[in-house]
Amino acid sequence: MCHAVVVQALTYVLRPTTAYRALELEVPASQLGLLSGAFAVVPLLIAIPVGRMTDLRGERLVLWTGAGLMLVATAGLAWLADSFMALLLWSVVLGVGHLLTIVGEQTTVTVARSARSLDSAFGRYTLSVSFGQIVGPGLITLLGGDGAIPDTSAIFDGAVVLAVVLVVSTAALRTSRYEPVRDAVPGSLRQAMSVTGPVRSELLTAITASLVLIAAIDLLVVYVPALGAQAGISAGTVGLLLSVRAAASMVSRMFVGGLVARFRRIPTLGASLAISSLAVAAIPVPMPLAVLFAVMALGGLTLGIGQPLTMAWVTEASPPGARATWLSVRLTGNRLGQTMVPTVAGLAASSAGVGGVLWVMAAALAGVALVVRRGRPA
Repeated sequence: MCHAVVVQALTYVLRPTTAYRALELEVPASQLGLLSGAFAVVPLLIAIPVGRMTDLRGERLVLWTGAGLMLVATAGLAWLADSFMALLLWSVVLGVGHLLTIVGEQTTVTVARSARSLDSAFGRYTLSVSFGQIVGPGLITLLGGDGAIPDTSAIFDGAVVLAVVLVVSTAALRTSRYEPVRDAVPGSLRQAMSVTGPVRSELLTAITASLVLIAAIDLLVVYVPALGAQAGISAGTVGLLLSVRAAASMVSRMFVGGLVARFRRIPTLGASLAISSLAVAAIPVPMPLAVLFAVMALGGLTLGIGQPLTMAWVTEASPPGARATWLSVRLTGNRLGQTMVPTVAGLAASSAGVGGVLWVMAAALAGVALVVRRGRPA
């Protein structure tokens, strides 16, 4: 999906560049996590109502609104971001726009899909997401130069052009003509959320796994630049490291359907979480640059598998007519992780440095791997 590529490219060029702009403004590394929190906090509050509205009215409205907000946020970062408070404000607007576009895209993927095809369908969707995540950090290298701190003004100006492309691609996007789902749950959000027993346990476990995965990826985007700056690694090389992570995720998502067919969904998800915890724990360890690239690739391969599997798991377990609602609950969990984890990460960074942040995240990945593999409710 070209739309997904543009959304992710824009997000993944803006967010690391926002962190670099904060460093230009002499913001302490321990406060960089606030940028992740700002990106996530308002979407945390509105995601579930947005999902229910999408179930009831279709996805086109949220796609258009999201594209418009992302354009506004990009323009603000380019031309009205000379303080840390301004960076936080535009990160909030960017986060809301990103949420709306993602809800619309994921709902589009679920339309007319059988349970057997969901893993492959979300694998293809997240493959597009991964490609966008390669393009985004690559633009930092292309536009920002190879200094330890890139030319953030040039990068933001280029991102404005990309945001305009997003609006155009939204106009060209084909969405399904919305029709109510037969036997769907009634319109009330409370009724759509009323699931019990094994179904509820499945949904909560999948959502917890998704939360930890997205938090891990999110912290890599923010803290690998800080780690690189501390180690004297150029911004261009850091951009390549992030691109390698995204490229590896893209490769793994090509084979999600085949992996699930051979090993089943839950064992595949549990193994990917366990291996990714080892990779994330290794990143802060001093090592040759070539080995660091290999570690980032391993982390990308295993982190990339989890997202399509949790999307498919939530979609399959959701009641009829409530798929967007529960996918939005999943997104709410993701945003909760993006809000809470950076706070913990900031505390870790102040006491144990950037390495402490990544080690805390590795422990969280290992813990959720055990929950998934043992089949316990989250």
